[in-house]
Amino acid sequence: MTSSFDYFIVFAEMRTGSNFLETNLNALDGVLCHGEAFNPNFIGYPNKTEILGVSQDQREADPAELIERIRAQPDVLGGFRYFHDHDPRVLDLALEDPRCAKIVLTRNPLESYVSLKIAEQTGQWKLANIKRRREAKAEFDAAEFAIHLETLQQFQITLLNRLQKSGQTAFYVAYEDLQSVEVMNGLAKWLGVSSRLHSLDESLKRQNPAPILAKVSNPDDVTLAMAEMDPFDLARTPNFEPRRGPAVPKYIAAAKSPLLYLPVRGGPEIAVSAWLAALDGVSVDELTCGMNQKQLRQWKAHNTGFRSFTVIRHPAERIHEVFCRRILNAGDGSYGSIRETLRRRFKVPVPKDGPDEAYSRDDHRLAFEAFLDFVKPNLAGQTSIRVDAEWGSQSQAISGFAEIGAPDLILREEDLFQDLPALANRVGCKSAPAFSDIRQDGPYRLGEIHDDALEKRIASIYQRDYLLFGFEPWQGAPV
Repeated sequence: MTSSFDYFIVFAEMRTGSNFLETNLNALDGVLCHGEAFNPNFIGYPNKTEILGVSQDQREADPAELIERIRAQPDVLGGFRYFHDHDPRVLDLALEDPRCAKIVLTRNPLESYVSLKIAEQTGQWKLANIKRRREAKAEFDAAEFAIHLETLQQFQITLLNRLQKSGQTAFYVAYEDLQSVEVMNGLAKWLGVSSRLHSLDESLKRQNPAPILAKVSNPDDVTLAMAEMDPFDLARTPNFEPRRGPAVPKYIAAAKSPLLYLPVRGGPEIAVSAWLAALDGVSVDELTCGMNQKQLRQWKAHNTGFRSFTVIRHPAERIHEVFCRRILNAGDGSYGSIRETLRRRFKVPVPKDGPDEAYSRDDHRLAFEAFLDFVKPNLAGQTSIRVDAEWGSQSQAISGFAEIGAPDLILREEDLFQDLPALANRVGCKSAPAFSDIRQDGPYRLGEIHDDALEKRIASIYQRDYLLFGFEPWQGAPV
């Protein structure tokens, strides 16, 4: 049988059964697992000094060299175990290599946590002779377990997303699967080796076979902590928006000062740009924008000590201005084709040629509500119209920035009058201009139509932004 892989990696964690899995892998002819080859504290195993002629110092200097030695073993499919806190350089090398077989070993996080606490007490990490088993009870710490759980979940999400993006798959093994010779032979088949096991290795024994609550000294604390946790993420605010990239061409750099503005669309871009221009005594046209990622890196290199920032706006204020500027307006800046589609298909009652003297406050309220009725399913991916960045959630935009570098500061629009001059002073600009609020309101301001019912409607659409940024119900425009 010819393998599709050159080597393998076992993604596991402490107390998940990885020693037992390795023992059975090594029982297959033509398979050799080299332990925790990239553990930062040792190489392979605590008592080893090298793997395949590569010392720990050599591995630190060049982890790829050890991978190549493992890959190049003649007539052997080599591999190693990898935990979330092992050399991060290896994670990238393995995940980007389709010739590396990925095996993902998982275990109930509470089981692994309790097992870890017991092992820390007894000092017994493997058990070969049941007569030498050391007994102890773990003391459950809810805060410590929460960190343990978060760490494991985040690593699993990282693995899943990276494999999805590269079009790869992994062989998943649960702790309970380790007792199945059929599963082990299925893994052998997937790896592409011809050898099979007739039985499982019996040299290692399960150390703590009792139920979880019998293995802890404070079982009531476990029960209480589990009741307060949400393993199915039932309270999660759903988010079906498309992921956004960093949108580097929209970044705006000051002409002279080391300030970089990462605009969230639908925010005070015009006003902040005007302030940046006034800061250096130039026109808005002289600001640096339209950069690509290479030019952005060059700008950062030439502006040592720079500060980057973005500005968030209250969701109610933001969506109302976007509606007035892009949908209600029929002239320059209008989303003409989307506007017409909203009028025809979604029955948004905006005047064909834009608002005139006959357009009343009640008309404005009805039109805005109809637009909100469109935005909600649009953000959920239930319409054929694009999810435009101007009405997309601000949290999604800021997540996109993080792909190449999150902003140093997230400022709130209502605080810009104090925060922007303070930011300028921080980078050495002794006299900063005052910030001027420049708005493009329609014929009616939000305050003229806003009430609790409208606020609830907006909050239901942008629940994630309200939650993540702590927005309170809108009380009026910033002063």
